[in-house]
Amino acid sequence: MRWKSAAAVRQGLLISLLLGATLSATPALAQGPPSEIPVTIENNRFVPSEVKVKAGKPFVLVVTNRDAKSEEFESKDLRIEKVIPAGKTANIRVRALKPGTYPFFGEFNPKTAQGQIVAE
Repeated sequence: MRWKSAAAVRQGLLISLLLGATLSATPALAQGPPSEIPVTIENNRFVPSEVKVKAGKPFVLVVTNRDAKSEEFESKDLRIEKVIPAGKTANIRVRALKPGTYPFFGEFNPKTAQGQIVAE
């Protein structure tokens, strides 16, 4: 019986590890980039006020402020605070959520600027 050299064994192990890492990463790459969900601030309100997302998948809220004043998108449950200046758009990355409802509001107009994300 012929024995392989230690270098050949190490090389085989390295190839196996790299191949395993590549194959295990493939499903994540196949999912593509996070989905973008448009939300508008208009008349001190979020439109839509309810955003439905798939549980377990990250996403990006693309928030456009059409009001004449800045508004802050805030969610205590999601630990997000982001000021969106008047006339500007901000991307808010949200981690994958467990199923449930996650309220958000406008810090500067909390009585009217309210909404929720529903992860299903």
